[in-house]
Amino acid sequence: MAGAAGPTAPRGTLPAGRSRAGTPLIAGGRAPGSSSGVEPRAMPHRHRLEPGPAACELANRTHLDPGHQEGSAMGTSDTDLRTPDEDGSMDGISTISGSRNPLQPADTSSEEPFTTYFDSKIPIPEDETHSCFSFRKLWAFTGPGFLMSIAYLDPGNIESDLQSGAVAGFKLLWVLLMATVMGLLLQRLAARLGVVTGLHLAEVCHRQYQKVPRIILWLMVELAIIGSDMQEVIGSAIAINLLSMGKIPLWGGVLITIADTFVFLFLDKYGLRKLEAFFGFLITIMALTFGYEYITVKPNQEQLLKGLFIPYCQNCGTPQLEQAVGIVGAVIMPHNMYLHSALVKSRQVNRANKKEVREANKYFFIESCIALFVSFIINIFVVTVFAEAFFDKTNADVHEVCANSSSPHSSLFPNNNETLAVDIYKGGAVLGCYFGPAALYIWAIGILAAGQSSTMTGTYSGQFVMEGFLNLRWSRFARVLLTRSIAITPTLFVAIFQDVQHLTGMNDFLNILMSLQLPFALIPVLTFTSLSSVMNDFANGLFWKIGGGAMILLICSINMYFVVDYVRSLDHLGLYIGAALLSVVYLSFVAYLTWLCLIALGVSFLACGKTQQLGFAMRPELFLLNNVDSDSVTAR
Repeated sequence: MAGAAGPTAPRGTLPAGRSRAGTPLIAGGRAPGSSSGVEPRAMPHRHRLEPGPAACELANRTHLDPGHQEGSAMGTSDTDLRTPDEDGSMDGISTISGSRNPLQPADTSSEEPFTTYFDSKIPIPEDETHSCFSFRKLWAFTGPGFLMSIAYLDPGNIESDLQSGAVAGFKLLWVLLMATVMGLLLQRLAARLGVVTGLHLAEVCHRQYQKVPRIILWLMVELAIIGSDMQEVIGSAIAINLLSMGKIPLWGGVLITIADTFVFLFLDKYGLRKLEAFFGFLITIMALTFGYEYITVKPNQEQLLKGLFIPYCQNCGTPQLEQAVGIVGAVIMPHNMYLHSALVKSRQVNRANKKEVREANKYFFIESCIALFVSFIINIFVVTVFAEAFFDKTNADVHEVCANSSSPHSSLFPNNNETLAVDIYKGGAVLGCYFGPAALYIWAIGILAAGQSSTMTGTYSGQFVMEGFLNLRWSRFARVLLTRSIAITPTLFVAIFQDVQHLTGMNDFLNILMSLQLPFALIPVLTFTSLSSVMNDFANGLFWKIGGGAMILLICSINMYFVVDYVRSLDHLGLYIGAALLSVVYLSFVAYLTWLCLIALGVSFLACGKTQQLGFAMRPELFLLNNVDSDSVTAR
């Protein structure tokens, strides 16, 4: 994206041919011998600073340079950290990076920096004529929120939507609205963390948690990403099968998703803005296809508004309660917190300027509101279509209609009086029976768009998480090959040896898996955004601490009910015993994270005088806005 027109360069741009230290830059905008645009200095005695009063004192007198070259790696923040050598001089410079220890010497190798998601940051244009709000600035900040919102439209969400409509009609729309609003507020915290610190959530976890907890945390988040990958593969395979009228078997669709993932990875070679535009195109396809189904079915608008704004569920029983719980679990995704906190780093923000940080937080929140509103409308389309057309329908009703329309899918619905149960595959088939083949194909196109867009965001989530937690510089292709292999292998076996009912039935287990991982994203994001040693002036206030804690407690409690109900439905003693043993380990780790979170929220007596051992002592690399001398910062 081009910067502001005219002689004034966009903020965040260095004078041509000069580095921040005043030395000439070589081609590409870097100082000689530097791999990140930072002039290296001799660092004969570098060691990791231990938390404590000395580190706090150092943090209070640290001068930070927010300069960042265009073309920097994803893991590199906008801030350079000067730390003293043993003699107390300030001769060492280290760059906060997601791919190395922030207090280690800068990498001076000639190797090109590893990049993820973008090769250059988007500059923010100046707009002096609109001080309160500028559409130019909003457009510059637009992109990360829409990529984040795709997680609210993945195949798992779509299946939850259609089942909600078929089982409860319009009665659970208010639950969908509530879950989306809670998701927005939590995404706000994740975005603020990335904007204020220049580090995404996985990087902050790596720096603040002890070694064993952060490894366990990484494994839990990876499980969530793999589970999400499997849902995306299932959704894409089903869509391909429907579009081909069954000529491409389900296992063939699974194999196709392997290839197309690598093809889509080439898209980011064409630039960040083009990549974001492609995701916008996929969201538009979903809006048009599911919107077509909405117009075709013509849901009752009065019932829609009543279900949306009046929290009620008349004559609801256990199936409806389970669907309500499922909606919350499907909407709020654990890996999405890690993703959003990383995506906001794609914009040039001078974090030494608190006004710019506030401005970035404001525009990212506005963009997230717009993006989640669009995703909410698409979810409404799906819920209301199935609420209007298929609520209180029996298998016999659908079987008769499918048989009369000569549909090849009539065998999916047994001729009995049981309540109709639908999934992504049956949903497309039943739409085709009632509203013609066009409705089936358009439904399949929407599901395919949902699966493919979610595939890409899941890929980037995995990259950010692996780099942040482990400091591993894996290529995108190696990262995708690993997680795709893990995700596709069990999916492929089920697709080959079982039928579509078993394949779609995996979604229930995967929803349970991701529900279990929610505390490992929500608790850390509340913990670190509440720490003044991390967020400084932008730390959560009392309202956000109490409100955020209450939201997370509610969401985790709802999801635990979902998990317990699922385990009870297995009805097997051995599985009960195994689940009980795993629960002890799981709840112990959640309790540990909660303990640290409560200390961050201000319940200091829980620290028992050992705060420094918790990883919460003030570390200078995270004091990004503390006592910054603005005169010492060279504007880019």
